Amino acid sequence: MKFSIDDKLRGKVFVGVGIVRNVENREYPSELLVIINDVVKEVRSKYSLDKLKDDPIIRYYRDFYWHELGIDPTKQRPAQEALLRRILRGEDLPRINPVVDIGNVASIRYLVPIGLYDIDSFGGKDLIIRYARDGEIFNPIGSPQKTLSSNQIILSTIDGLILHVYPYRDSETTKIRPETKNVLIVTAGVPGVDDERLIESAQFIIDLATKYLGGGVPIRSLS
Repeated sequence: MKFSIDDKLRGKVFVGVGIVRNVENREYPSELLVIINDVVKEVRSKYSLDKLKDDPIIRYYRDFYWHELGIDPTKQRPAQEALLRRILRGEDLPRINPVVDIGNVASIRYLVPIGLYDIDSFGGKDLIIRYARDGEIFNPIGSPQKTLSSNQIILSTIDGLILHVYPYRDSETTKIRPETKNVLIVTAGVPGVDDERLIESAQFIIDLATKYLGGGVPIRSLS
């Protein structure tokens, strides 16, 4: 599997990428629940609702929404900001399944959107981040089909299956399920967000998935 970014998006889109294979995603080890709860406590002590919009990382994503995507980030918040606001309001982190929950924890800890994909659902085909073509169809998680336009940025297989609308919406087709074994991790960056943050957030997911879910990292992973 190769991962590439279209030349038109160079300098606009940045990613950290990794793979974990053979995870056990049906049960929550008690040790993992402790880690999740500790991160929730950490972010609640570090951030506040009234000042969150002023955090520089949050600002970078808000600016990207305004200027690159044409989306008002006060009406459709960046994914990680929306999740963090939920936590800061005193609500619980959503419980989906262990792999997804690890991704959510990484997202609120590092303030970056996290995409997680079942590799077997798209056959491990080569991937590219590119602009959508007018009329392409996307099947978002939990929502009806969407018809895309050419100003939207997507992650797709080389033959056109769309995994993600960048950097906020994942596909029902390639989502992580309890039976998922092989996981692609994509941490989504924008201008101003340093590569180290993207790499560290991906590594955080890899470390937890290998330690607590029995996963393994291929000798040659994506970068």
